[in-house]
Amino acid sequence: MKAPPGNSTTLGELAAGARDTIPMMVGAAPFGVIFGTLVTASPLSLWHGQLMSLAVFAGSAQFIAVGLIAGHASFAVIWATTLIVNLRHILYSATLAPYVAHLPARWRWTLGALMTDEVFAVAYAHYQKRPPGETGPHYFFGSGLAMYLNWQLWTLVGLVFGAAFPGLQSLGLDFAMVATFIAIIVPQLVALRFVAASLAAGVLSFAWQGWPYKLGLLAAVVVGVAVGMLLTMLEGRLHPQERTQ
Repeated sequence: MKAPPGNSTTLGELAAGARDTIPMMVGAAPFGVIFGTLVTASPLSLWHGQLMSLAVFAGSAQFIAVGLIAGHASFAVIWATTLIVNLRHILYSATLAPYVAHLPARWRWTLGALMTDEVFAVAYAHYQKRPPGETGPHYFFGSGLAMYLNWQLWTLVGLVFGAAFPGLQSLGLDFAMVATFIAIIVPQLVALRFVAASLAAGVLSFAWQGWPYKLGLLAAVVVGVAVGMLLTMLEGRLHPQERTQ
């Protein structure tokens, strides 16, 4: 018995989103292993690390949180620091908003919860091929769900093997994530706001790298997001009918 056309299309979009995310999943795998390994060397229990991946699902924020917890930082410091690091998601949301604004709230909240740097790159590349408002949520959801499950798997691997091989995080596996982020960023530099935000954050993070507690990096993130948001709003006012980037 053949499946209804709608179901067939839905499954096809889910599978396409997951398939197109595979290269990003490969790059994120060592990152997840390292995170799990770091948890085993921190005051956290193993189940705390897995719960963090399940509930937070933000690699950079999780790394920072584990480090701050190990340093006995207060809850306010942990909350504020991870918030600043994830401010880049505001720019992601502003960029994808025209493509998901027509979706019901339940879909927008779900897709927002699954959005990461990698998922944004995959979803945005897909949405650019179609006019805003004409694409459903299933491709985005397939990409986000695939990345979410991938992150849970490799976190668990890191937790399991971290105790047995405590030096695992020193093997240089983090280079895979650096390469992944380069692959994410470079193809996105097709609009002025993206180039300006990247340059501002990159130059300032280098110039301010001597600040204590990595505050220079956090400040550079804030400035980069602010530059991107300002240029996005400016472009929207100057060309309200041409915001397809």
